[in-house]
Amino acid sequence: MLQRPLVLRLSVACALCVATLGAAAQAPTSSIPQLPISTNDQVRPLLPAQLQDFDAYVESARKAFDVPGIAVAIVKDGNVVLARGFGQRELGKPDAVDAHTLFAIASNTKAFTAASLQQLAEAGKLNMDDRVIDHLPWFRMSDPYITHEMRIRDLLAHRSGLSLGAGDLLYWPPTSYTTKEVVQRLAHVPIANGFRSGYAYDNILFAVATLVIEEASGQSYADYVRDHIFKPVGMDESLIDKTYIKPGMDVATGHAKADFKDLQPVPPMAWLNDPGAGGIYASVHDMAKWMNVQLAGGVLPTKGTDGKSQRLFSEKSQQQMWSMLTPITIRKPSIPELAPLTPKFSGYGESWFLSDYRGQRLVWHTGGWPGMVSRVTLVPDQHLGVVVLTNAESGAAFNAVTYRVLDAYLNRDHKTDWVAVYTKAVKKSQAHADDSFAKHEAARDKHSKPSLPLAKYAGTYRDPWYGDIIVSQENGKLRMRFSKTAQLVGTMTPWQHDTFVVRWDDRTLNADAFVSYALDPDGAVREVRMEPISPLTDFSFDFQDLRLKPANH
Repeated sequence: MLQRPLVLRLSVACALCVATLGAAAQAPTSSIPQLPISTNDQVRPLLPAQLQDFDAYVESARKAFDVPGIAVAIVKDGNVVLARGFGQRELGKPDAVDAHTLFAIASNTKAFTAASLQQLAEAGKLNMDDRVIDHLPWFRMSDPYITHEMRIRDLLAHRSGLSLGAGDLLYWPPTSYTTKEVVQRLAHVPIANGFRSGYAYDNILFAVATLVIEEASGQSYADYVRDHIFKPVGMDESLIDKTYIKPGMDVATGHAKADFKDLQPVPPMAWLNDPGAGGIYASVHDMAKWMNVQLAGGVLPTKGTDGKSQRLFSEKSQQQMWSMLTPITIRKPSIPELAPLTPKFSGYGESWFLSDYRGQRLVWHTGGWPGMVSRVTLVPDQHLGVVVLTNAESGAAFNAVTYRVLDAYLNRDHKTDWVAVYTKAVKKSQAHADDSFAKHEAARDKHSKPSLPLAKYAGTYRDPWYGDIIVSQENGKLRMRFSKTAQLVGTMTPWQHDTFVVRWDDRTLNADAFVSYALDPDGAVREVRMEPISPLTDFSFDFQDLRLKPANH
C-alpha cells in the first residue's frame, strides 16, 4: 500500500498512528436511538452523548482527508452499538457505503492467520515453537542460523532480521509468482538486522505462515479460514480475496491520489501469493462479530448441542496472541497536539500491535491496500471495539474517527477535534516530502549528461531475489519493465550523470524511483541500484534492496 502522510500499510506502526486510549469511565448515553444494520437486526444500545454528532464528524473527516466512503462499527459489552456507512462506494457514483459494504481489510488479515495457527496448535497439528523447517523442510532464509532457529511464532512477530517491508516487491504490486515461489526466493532476501533483535514490519513471513497452515491442515488457506473462522464466527459476507467478488456485490472501490494530487479509482488487487498477510475483504457488519469474539476471549456467540458455549480458540491461545514478543521504540510525535496519544509501552504480539493510554491496554492493527486503509482497535478491559474501513489512502481519516469513538467511552470530560489535529499533521508530512525533493533538486547537476549512449543502458538486469528487470530502448526513450509485475512499467529520463528517474505509467502508484548505473573501468554497466524518490512512497516498494546486475554476466 502507498504510505501517504499518516497512512499505514499492511501495516506499519507509525508515531502519528500510535493507538491510545482515554480514561476508563463510560460516557452517558444519548436519547437518540440508532438505526439497525438491516431489517433483520435488533436495534442497538444507545450511543454515548459525545457521539450525538458522530455522523457530522465522520463527514468532516471524509471532507478533510478526501475519502469517498467510510464504514464504522462499534461494539461494547458484547453488543453492536453502531454499524454504519458514510459516503460513496466509488467517487462520482451514487451507490452508498453501508454496514455490509466489503472493503479490503489488508493487514487486519494477519490476526486471522495467527488465530488459524493457534487453532492448529490446539488440534495438535503443530506447536507454535516448532521450527519452520519441521513443517517446510525446504524453507530457507539467507542466513543459515536464522533458517535453523526460525519458529512458527517468529513468523508473526516482525523480529526476523529482515528490513522494513523486505521482499514486498515479490507480490506488491501483484506479481505472477506463486506463494511457494515467493517463499523460495526468501532465501536471497538480505538480512539487515540481528535475529529477534528488534522490530521491522514485514509481510513475506506471512506467506510462510500461509504455507504452514496449508501443510498442517491439508486445506488451502482460503478454505481453512472460511471453514474454521468465518463460518463459526458468522462472517457470512467476508471473502478471502478479490477473486471471490462477483458482479453486483456491495463492494467499495479503492481510491488513490495520482502523483499525490488527484483522487481517482484504482484497480482492485488480489493478493494470491501472500493471502495470509492481507487478502481478506470484509464489511463492518462482519468485523463487529470478529471483534466481539476477540473481546469475549475466543468464545463464540452460538452454543453447542449440549447448550455449552463454544470457542473459536482457547483463552490460552488468546493470551499468547496478545502477549508482547517484539518491543517497538516509542518516538516523539510529529506535532505537539499528538502528544496525548504517546503510549507508555508499545510492542507487537502475534499479529497484533499492543500499547496503552492512561493505564488502559490497547490491542489493535491497521491495514493498507491500493486505495483502501483500515483500523481495528480493541480495549479489552472495557469490552470495547471499533473498526473503521475506508476506500482512500488516508490513515489520518481512520485515526480521527477511531479516537473520537475512544474518547466518547474513555475520556468523556474532554472532546478533541482529531480531524483538526491530523489535518495539521498531514500538512507537516507533506511539507517534509516537498523539502526532501527540493534537496535532490539542489544537489542535481542540471548540465550533466549520461556518459553512455542510451542504448548502452538497455538490457536485462537480474536481482537475486526479485528476478529479471528489463530496460529497453523504444522510440528514443528508455523503458523499464519488472518481468513479474505487470504494473511496474515506466519511462526512464536522465536525472544527472548515470542516474535516471523512472516514472511509472500507473500514476496512482506514487512510487517513482531513481535508477543509478555503476560502470566498470571499460564503461560497461557493472550494477544498477534503485531507490524511491519521495519519502511518501509506500515502504513496500523496496527498490533499495535490489542489486541488479547484467543478466549475461
